Amino acid sequence: MSDTATTLPPAAQRAPRFGVRNILTRYGSWIALVLLILVNLAITPNFATWQTLNVNLTQVCAIVIVGVGMTLVIATGGIDLSVGALMAIAGAIAPLIFLGKLFPLPHPAIGIALAFVVPVLIAAALGWFNGWLVTRLSIQPIIATLVLFIAGRGIAQVFTNGNLQVFNLPSFQFIGLGRVFGIPFQAILMIVIVAAAAWMLRRTVFGRQILAIGGNERAARLSGIPVASVKQRVYLISGLLSGIAGLIVIARNSAADANLVGLGMELDAIAAVAVGGTLLTGGRATVIGTLVGALIIQLVRYTLLANGVPDAAALVAKAAIIVLAVWLQRQSHR
Repeated sequence: MSDTATTLPPAAQRAPRFGVRNILTRYGSWIALVLLILVNLAITPNFATWQTLNVNLTQVCAIVIVGVGMTLVIATGGIDLSVGALMAIAGAIAPLIFLGKLFPLPHPAIGIALAFVVPVLIAAALGWFNGWLVTRLSIQPIIATLVLFIAGRGIAQVFTNGNLQVFNLPSFQFIGLGRVFGIPFQAILMIVIVAAAAWMLRRTVFGRQILAIGGNERAARLSGIPVASVKQRVYLISGLLSGIAGLIVIARNSAADANLVGLGMELDAIAAVAVGGTLLTGGRATVIGTLVGALIIQLVRYTLLANGVPDAAALVAKAAIIVLAVWLQRQSHR
């Protein structure tokens, strides 16, 4: 069952469901994922192992979590270039808290609890600030979020004085390294976030408002939808999810480097959204498609690396996949 939600007119929704082009536009990402799995089963040594599954899951979780927020933002017709910088900010603040560098802690457990909550709330507040720039100052989303894209990583470096923060704290690192019944905890968290966002987009008034704004903002405003409020909440959610992803990355690495945490994440998230089938002009979105898109991009990279192809070739393959996904989107839109 697909979670794809759309604001296309009824005539477009009644288009024929059969035909190669229509099948590719509707199910292209799923077909590509299945083909990638079959190719790997045929040519990649030790692909069908728990270790390989674990490697690919841990590599893709942060991208998917950020991609969910990016999906909601793009569904409104916007874009968020600040997600990587917000990850860096959250990742820089958390160790400062549980290591007691910001303020004295009455008990280590309090420091760990605050390290989970405060950085995520700060990232969410900065996401809300992005939405405020877009809605209140009428700045184009790509420019509004470019502000934190440029300044955010600098803010993270100021917090840490540019130093690498290394730590060994299992109770905090559980978010990135822990397992529940053998399943990585970050994968469980990813699935919960994807399921919640898919349900929200499909079953709630807020989800329908997001799609209505992306489909036709002027009509949405005339129909009584609080456009500014909805957009601000969407950017806030994107910031919040970026903060969570930042904590996962530093917990997995046992270190926080403001220069590297979240670097290039905005491009990976946008690529996952595009490959997954969300319309980049807004009005149609699929959160599960974003999950599939992220898996495709990760599997392409893994396939090439596991078979001795340089990482640079994986970047070329990723670019080709994005071009193909956007072309299929245009065909579907027509």
